[in-house]
Amino acid sequence: MSAVLKPSTSLRDRVSKEEWDVRVNLAAAYQVAAQFKWTDWIFTHFSARVPGPEHHFLINPFGLMFEEITASTLLKIDQEGNVIEDPVGLGYNKAGFVIHGCIHAARPEAQCVIHTHTRAGVAVAATKEGLLPLSQHSLRVISELTYHDYEGVALDLDERVRMTANLGKTSRAMMLRNHGLLTLGDSVREAFEIMYYLECACQIQVDALAGGREHVTLIPQEVIDRGEKQFNRPGRESVGKDWAALLRMLDRRGIQYKD
Repeated sequence: MSAVLKPSTSLRDRVSKEEWDVRVNLAAAYQVAAQFKWTDWIFTHFSARVPGPEHHFLINPFGLMFEEITASTLLKIDQEGNVIEDPVGLGYNKAGFVIHGCIHAARPEAQCVIHTHTRAGVAVAATKEGLLPLSQHSLRVISELTYHDYEGVALDLDERVRMTANLGKTSRAMMLRNHGLLTLGDSVREAFEIMYYLECACQIQVDALAGGREHVTLIPQEVIDRGEKQFNRPGRESVGKDWAALLRMLDRRGIQYKD
């Protein structure tokens, strides 16, 4: 990172331990996404709620690539879009505020919101049928997946009403038609896990349908229902282990997300 974009070294001392922990996990999510090639230059965004009563959330500075993001470069804003902390002085993407701000306001239990523009995600979001029950991966999300019709670049504040209405009160995954994917969770780990399964399901669907719709086998509804219960069973063994494994991957590769 250049000297111009170097954040203040005192940021960690100015924030609570709880906020710093969220910063580290959100920065890790950006870095893992870069490894998975879930990037679209500088134009997509992940956010996480800052612990406390102020309703602040963290988001990427507008201009940094995912691979440049660390805990201390993340920007902090409130639900009205006012900048609380901008360590590198780049501001934020207005579309990021429109999308993430409304989700955090409408779904206060959501600690993290992830939005991507991957090639497979946009491809499936552009189809009339949306996500199909073609794979085990799809069963993680398909029963709660919702859809929001494309209205252009998300710059108009009034779109937030329709976006949150389409998301609903319980869904943790939404396809933005002709645009991309969105997931949310009660932690960075959960939002990232749901996005992982949704993205993989889209990649599998694009590959499977390359040979034609008539050649694929759809999973029957009773199996979809069983799979959903299996993925959401209490005490699922992978919870916690998966995120720790991803953090170890970053550490092995020498990626400095904790700074």
